[in-house]
Amino acid sequence: MAFTEAAAGQELPPDREVLGWERFGAAVRELAQEVVDSGFVPDIVVAVARGGLPPGGALAYALGTKAVGTLNVEFYRGIDERLPDPVVLPPMLDTEALRGLNALVVDDVADTGETLSLVQRLIAEHTATARTAVLYAKPHSVVDPDYVWRRTDRWITFPWSAMPPVTATEV
Repeated sequence: MAFTEAAAGQELPPDREVLGWERFGAAVRELAQEVVDSGFVPDIVVAVARGGLPPGGALAYALGTKAVGTLNVEFYRGIDERLPDPVVLPPMLDTEALRGLNALVVDDVADTGETLSLVQRLIAEHTATARTAVLYAKPHSVVDPDYVWRRTDRWITFPWSAMPPVTATEV
């Protein structure tokens, strides 16, 4: 079953899944419940920037985890436009501060899974435990995240990336 939201009167493309802000809030709570029910207690949430920032921050609040870090990774340049491999961008996360902690690595989607796999490996080198959580996972992902809200094979439009960047208005 697909969970989609479209504006009133807006036709949803058949290959597209749209997550709106209201459904996002419910999705994060459900994902947090999955983490809690598993018995895993993260000391830190590491959000994969940029797409993982909204779910990472929201999950940290839902789990009561005060420590939040980010790791900037570039892989997608557009819809189905990718670099050959994910690239970690500055500023870097202070990995020394992660020693002995239980980390939850959060991204919006495990599409190819390459980005999530890279970040999980990097974080796991410096932590006691590094688990992964995503809102969506695709069937062809090279990694099966520990916690997944929904599985889909469709392109996903997230509320934070649904609109183009804001530009200056002409006077």
